[in-house]
Amino acid sequence: ARHHLADNIHLRMQRLSARERQVMDHVIVGRLNKQIAADLGIAEKTVKVHRGRVMAKMEVRSVAELVHLCDQLESTV
Repeated sequence: ARHHLADNIHLRMQRLSARERQVMDHVIVGRLNKQIAADLGIAEKTVKVHRGRVMAKMEVRSVAELVHLCDQLESTV
């Protein structure tokens, strides 16, 4: 069951673009949109768009859920 979950999470992650993945990596460590925008050299509005797509593609409704998903993935590796 754990491997099925990990595979499912991996499949969701594969849907992310490279930029969405970068944004997600920042989001899960608690960075603010403004900080992410500065780090990646993009507009804050663009971060919000990517963040929305990450949430949709990862099938989560909250950042806490996203963090939990990524934690589960790490614990199966």
